[in-house]
This record gives sequence, structure tokens and C-alpha cells, in this order.
Amino acid sequence: MKVIMVMFDSLNRRMLEPYGCGWVQTPNFTRLAEKTVAFDNCYVGSMPCMPARRELHTGRYNFLHRSWGPIEPFDDSMPEILKNNGVYTHLSTDHYHYFEDGGATYHMRYNSFEFSRGQENDGWKGHVKGVEIPDTVNNTGRLHNYWAGRKHIKNEEEHYQAITFKNGLEFLEENHMEDNWFLHLETFDPHEPYFAAERFRDLYKHDYNGKHFDWPPYRRVEESEEEVQHIRYESAALHSMCDHYLGKIIDFMDGKNMWDDTMLIVNTDHGFLLGEHGCWAKCWAPFYDEVAHTPLFIWDPRSRKKNCRNNNIVQTIDLAPTILDFFNLDIPEDMQGKPLKNTIEKDEPIRETALFGLFGGHVNCTDGRFVYMRGPAKDVNEPLYEYTLMPTRHGGGRAFIDKSELETIELAEPFSFTKELKVMKMDANAINEVLQNRRQLEFGTMLFDLESDPNQERPIKNDKIEQKMINSMIKMMQENDAPKEQFDRLGYNM
Repeated sequence: MKVIMVMFDSLNRRMLEPYGCGWVQTPNFTRLAEKTVAFDNCYVGSMPCMPARRELHTGRYNFLHRSWGPIEPFDDSMPEILKNNGVYTHLSTDHYHYFEDGGATYHMRYNSFEFSRGQENDGWKGHVKGVEIPDTVNNTGRLHNYWAGRKHIKNEEEHYQAITFKNGLEFLEENHMEDNWFLHLETFDPHEPYFAAERFRDLYKHDYNGKHFDWPPYRRVEESEEEVQHIRYESAALHSMCDHYLGKIIDFMDGKNMWDDTMLIVNTDHGFLLGEHGCWAKCWAPFYDEVAHTPLFIWDPRSRKKNCRNNNIVQTIDLAPTILDFFNLDIPEDMQGKPLKNTIEKDEPIRETALFGLFGGHVNCTDGRFVYMRGPAKDVNEPLYEYTLMPTRHGGGRAFIDKSELETIELAEPFSFTKELKVMKMDANAINEVLQNRRQLEFGTMLFDLESDPNQERPIKNDKIEQKMINSMIKMMQENDAPKEQFDRLGYNM
């Protein structure tokens, strides 16, 4: 038995043909939908990049206990469980966060890994005197490392995504006849900045005479309509490039008759706001459906279900147990996700509601129709503590947690999932960088009805529905062994 997981970063559901998009060219995603089960109610769990990947490994929510960070010593890592049970695991990626302080324990969970350089602000090429940077809209996309690396990518074959898929295809060519392996092929694309090969940008030729703009800022939209439309075309081009390279995997599976014994999963960590709700990007704004509602495609050769839709609520936490179950391995008790075998084969639901959010931000709950976004009960976002044995994160140059926060450390009693280990407890509000300034909290608590308001433009007031969503949220937080202060922060008297 074999598994191929093709993972994209910031893949937008609304830019894919099988999810109803009529203007972005993604024919291979259409081919994919014809060969798989496409999930219509897949939601994120923990945001953003590395919290989502911790869920991918551990099958449990991350965001109620800590922010961006590495795999912890007590975590159950799905690739490592496979490796320890005779299933060969290989990672081919250009996702450079795996190799920073805030994510540096993920890649070593695999038997082997390959890393293609140059994405976003990856410190790849050295230019002491600096590099020429074009005049950009609102000074976005002016990071030195990005432009230092980009000047070394002269053609599509040298593009990091192209190299990542080339490496993945080399693994398949070498090993497709072997048994018991897991290939995790992951590209940072279509994450911003939107640097696509020219032939994909040519698909969306348009009149634009403004400054260079391929990297949206993380804030409210202040740009002109022309600039907003331009960045959407740039994003579309990169989605089409992702589609092209996805097609190479489908072609390989077709050519080598791999569909009989190989599971294929195509997934993403989250979406992205491209001006919807008057906002750019993610994390600082509430997790509207453009970010939280994600595409997911699975081919399971056991059931052979394909070219059909599945409306059950599923999440990132379900992928680890699904893969372990496929290899007939025991699922650790600490995993909250559920294997999707019967959901795919028999349309069996695995949950009534999904929980998702960002450490220190809104805690969100959905039943597929209603989305409840719960903000803090007070103007100050406290109490809030971070629990970890790995004191690194995204902020501060993606390095060690700040000294002012480390100075608040005390040992906390074990959680249900920390293997009887005490963990460091730190005051997350000791510095503003992570949480006190989390601007999504300014939006307050909101309730949306996706049936009558699919674009989430009109929050509703309905005490009965809100209480139902509150009850579901509290139940899921308790199942996650959320610390007491998370309930206090949200105004739940527990």
C-alpha cells in the first residue's frame, strides 16, 4: 500500500474549477475531481502554516495551547509512526518554514527529505551590497532575501515549485513498484508572493500600468480597484501553475497504473483573502470562509469511490488518522481526528461541528451552515498562556520566544496529551507581537448563516442558535483539554 499526499499552501477553494470557479484555468483539478472524492465541507483547524502542519502530524488541534511552533517531544507524529512501523516516508518540499527555528522538528520525522530553495523570504542567496528592488505598491514585497533569491531563478525549470515536483516525480519513478511508502509532496505555492512562470501569467493578460504588486499586505484594503484586480490575476496565474504540476502527478499515476493500490490526497492548510470583506491575507482578520473553508480531494483504492462529492464536515486533523488507518496501524489515543474510510465509502459523518482558530484570536465553530466566531469577553485579550517544551515561534524573525515572555515561565501540570510531561507555561501577553495586537479581535463576536448569506456579509442575531454553537464550542474545547484561561478569555464561566 502507498500514499501520495500533494499539499499546497494557501490554495483558494474559490479559484478551482471543481468548486465552481469559471475564470481561473485549473483543468487538472477538474481531472482530479473526476478521479477522487471532493469534499465540500472541509475546514481548517489551527492557523496558519506551522500550526496546521502540527495538526497534519498529530491529528489534534494546536491553537488553544500554543502559537506557531515545532513538533513537541510528546507529540504523536504520523510520518514518524509510519517510519517506526516499516513504512518508508519521504518529504519533497520548498516550504522553507520547515527549516526555521519555529518549525525545525518536522522534516526529521521522515526517513528522508528534499528541500528546494527560494520561496518568499528564504535566506537562500547572499548579496552583501543588497539587490535592486522595484518600486512596489505600499512597499509590499520589498524583502531583501526574496529579491536576492528571485534574481537567480531565470526560467521555469529553476522555479522552486518545478524543482519540488521534479524531486517528487523522481521518488515515484524510483519507488513506484515498491510497497509500503508515503510521499509527502508539498509546495509553498500558491502562497504569496505570486511569482508564477511567464506562460501562466500570459493566461491572464490585462492592462495594468501601476507599480510592481505581487505581495498583498496583511491589513485592510487601501489599494485601487485596478491594483486589487491585478493581484487577483497574479494569484490566478500561480494557481494555474500549481494545476499544471498537479497534472504531472495524475499523469504519472495513470501511466504506471497506480490507482489500484495508492491513496492520493490533495489538500491545503488554508485559503486567503484577496480583497473580500475589504481585507487582505489571513490571521489579522476573522477566518471567513475564504480562509477557513478549504478544498480537499481523496482517492481511496479500498472503496474506489470517485467523481462524487462528500458533504460531511472534515478537517486537517483527520488526515493523520486516515493515513495510519490505510496502513492498518493503530491510531494513538491523543489524536482527535477520525479516519475517513467510512466517510468516503459509506458517507458516514464523523462530527457534527468543527472547531478552528488562531492562538489568542477568535475561537470559531461551524456546523456547515452556521459559523460562530467568538472573540474575547473583555477589551483586553487575557488571560492567555502559551504551553510548550519548544520555545520557538514565528515572530521575532521566526526565532526563539522573546526574553520578556520567557521570564514568566513556570511549570504547568501535564495535559492529557503531553505523555505525563509537565510543560512550560508562559504569559503570552508579556509581549504585544503575538496577541494583544491581534487585529481580528477588533471585529468582535459574529454569527453567520451560510445558507442565506454565503458571502458572510450580514452577521445575524439569534440567541437560540448562538447558544447551540456555544455549547458545541465548549464541548470541543473540553475534548481538546483546553486550559481554563481559554474559557475565561472568551467569557465562558467554567
